[in-house]
Amino acid sequence: MNAPHRPETPRFRSAAVEARLAQVAALIDDEALRRMFTQCYPNTLDTTVRHTPDDGSGQPDTFVITGDIHALWLRDSAAQVWPYLPLLREDDALRHMVAGLVRRHARCLLLDPYANAFNDGPGDSEWASDQTEMRPELHERKWELDSPCYAIRLAHGYWHASGDAAPFDADWLAAMRAVLDTLRAQQRKRDRGPYRFRRLTAWQSDTLPCDGWGNPARPVGLIASMFRPSDDACVLPFLVPSNCFAVVALRQLAELVDALYRDPSFAAECRALADEVDEAIRRHAIVHHPVHGEVFAFEVDGFGNALFMDDGNVPSLLSLPYLGYVTADDPVYRATRALALSHDNPWYFSDAALGLAGVGSPHTLAPMVWPMGIVMRALTSDDDAEIADCLRMLRASDAGTGLMHESFDVHDPAHYTRAWFAWANTLFGELIVTLAGQRPHLLKGRY
Repeated sequence: MNAPHRPETPRFRSAAVEARLAQVAALIDDEALRRMFTQCYPNTLDTTVRHTPDDGSGQPDTFVITGDIHALWLRDSAAQVWPYLPLLREDDALRHMVAGLVRRHARCLLLDPYANAFNDGPGDSEWASDQTEMRPELHERKWELDSPCYAIRLAHGYWHASGDAAPFDADWLAAMRAVLDTLRAQQRKRDRGPYRFRRLTAWQSDTLPCDGWGNPARPVGLIASMFRPSDDACVLPFLVPSNCFAVVALRQLAELVDALYRDPSFAAECRALADEVDEAIRRHAIVHHPVHGEVFAFEVDGFGNALFMDDGNVPSLLSLPYLGYVTADDPVYRATRALALSHDNPWYFSDAALGLAGVGSPHTLAPMVWPMGIVMRALTSDDDAEIADCLRMLRASDAGTGLMHESFDVHDPAHYTRAWFAWANTLFGELIVTLAGQRPHLLKGRY
């Protein structure tokens, strides 16, 4: 199958991204890998960005779709533009585009801090009949703890990369207050909080048990997340990777508030919640596995129950160093990584004959592996041989399209889900750019 070319009329073009694309592509010897990089790295800009330099108030506005789903996910959109942040000082148009997304995230969170996905204004959604507090501006209203964390991560990364404080107005601060209130409510210390979700569906993980409230949890300081980054319902309410991400995001938020607003009490509240959640992770989410010893569980409930697995989406247990929660040499993380990348993880699949292996997800069923999980394995590794093996598997998984997909059959990569999944494409681009800067020798040779 011949790979498609980049679109003749991209949605957004950045001179700095094009320059970096050419610079890094020249370092890649393997023709197929180079083709994948040249299509994947700019894919978010080429196909998913709707940017308005002036929304009528003199400020930029940016709406970023996921690809084949024409809605903005807080998580996906933040992650899709993340690899471009190092170039913001080289390209004013790129900086304004990302600033518009930071502002759009604040508007979304003010609209509903529990929602995961949004329409571009009032519109239709296939999920409009969900039994929750839906409204026309929402595409979906699944409470996923990582969603506001990604918005904070992007804002913090934007500020550090650009030095620009323009997006951080009173509305942005109000959105962050709404986020803090939501995180506290979902600690469920006094009651279950206001969030409830039911969907009429034959797909079990697309709705919540216990009449829409989710399974019971004992309040121990952790934050409940009713759905995972895959948009699947949690089994146990305290999703550990997302709680780890919340610790990082809350500390980033405190730093932003300290630097940009005269509100030391709000910054202190953010740090206090981060410390409380961090302590609760250490007390309740590090558990003993019969093979791997002390590991981070994937989900817990505060009653002593724990789920041992990992998921190919991000945040995952595998991604904890990438997100900044632990270092890659942390002993609990190392043991957790060994579990996640073994058949002790029920969602790890392999085919020895094809030389393919990786973490999948209940979202796509067995035996589908997520390229994002392979990318994350490489981004959190310090082993050249392991990283090279990840590159080989990624090269072998594209089914001749030159693009990443949501998942592929570990026994037949020609069978895949989501032909247009911009986050996976851009994350692959991030990996290649990272290797070009840190391990350029791995881009030499054939895979």
